[in-house]
Amino acid sequence: MPKNLISIHDFSKKEILHIVDIAEDFEKNKSQNILNDKVVACIFFEPSTRTRLSFETAANRLGARVIGFADAANTSIAKGESLKDTIKMVSNYVDIIVIRHPLEGAARYASEVTPVPVINAGDGANQHPTQTMLDIYSINKTQGRLDDLTINLVGDLKYGRTVHSLLQAMSYFSPHFIFTSPEELKMPLEYKRFLKDQGISYTETRQLSEYLDSTDILYMTRVQQERFNDPIEYENVKNVYRLEASMLSNVRDNLKILHPLPRVNEIAADVDDTPYAYYFKQAENGMYVRMAIIAYLLGYR
Repeated sequence: MPKNLISIHDFSKKEILHIVDIAEDFEKNKSQNILNDKVVACIFFEPSTRTRLSFETAANRLGARVIGFADAANTSIAKGESLKDTIKMVSNYVDIIVIRHPLEGAARYASEVTPVPVINAGDGANQHPTQTMLDIYSINKTQGRLDDLTINLVGDLKYGRTVHSLLQAMSYFSPHFIFTSPEELKMPLEYKRFLKDQGISYTETRQLSEYLDSTDILYMTRVQQERFNDPIEYENVKNVYRLEASMLSNVRDNLKILHPLPRVNEIAADVDDTPYAYYFKQAENGMYVRMAIIAYLLGYR
C-alpha cells in the first residue's frame, strides 16, 4: 500500500521533523529536477488559490508534470460521475493525487480506491495536513524550536480545519494553547479531550487582547462563511475579531502572526508593516513543504 497524507496523524513525530529538514533543503535550492518522469494530479472539487498554485508550483519545481482541474463543474462529475470513478480514472494517468473536496472523509475514501499515493489538500471542516506542515515549518523557522511554545488560536475554532490539524500535530512538542473565540465558535469538545489525554494545557477566552503579551505564535483565522448552514449564525460572528497594529505594543519580541489566508477583516493592513507579521512568508513556505511532501511520498527523499 502506498504512503498517503490524509490526516496529520499519518505522519509520526519523526516524519514531521524529516519533512521540515527536507523543506529547508528545498528552500535553499528551489528547483531540483528529481521527478522529471512523474505526473502529479491536482484535482480540486472546491475553490482554492494558494493551495492549488502552491502544489502545482511545487510539482513543477521538482520537474514533474501536472494535470487536473480547479473546478469540478467542467468535468464529468457534472454529468453524474461518482467520486470513485473519477479517482480510479485519474489514477490511470498519474503517480500521485492531490485532492481537495468539500466533504469530510472524501480524501480518505479516495486513498482507499486508488493504488497511488493521495495527499489531502483539505476535506470540508476535517483536515488540512499540508497546511499544518507549512505552519509547523513556519513556527520552527521563526522560533528556532517547536517545543514549549504558547500558541494562541483565534477565530473560527469550531469549523476551522487548519486549527484542528495544527493542534494535533503540535501535541508532539509540549505546547500551551490559548483558544480565543466567541461562544458559537469554540474549540470542539473532542479536541479538548484529545489535549487532556495528552496532558497538554489550554486556556479559553473570548477576548483577543487578553493573552497577547504571553503569546509566541498568534494564529489568526477567518470566519468561513462556506462552513455555516445558518446565515444568521455567520452574520453574528463574521467580524468578531480584528487585530490592529496598536494592539501589539506589549507583545513578546519573538511573537509571529500566522494566518492560513485568505484574510478578510480579521487582520488590519497596518499589521503588515510590523515585525510580527509572517503570514505572507508563511504562504511562500507552503511551496517548499509541499515539495518535500511530494518527494517523500514518492520515495525520493
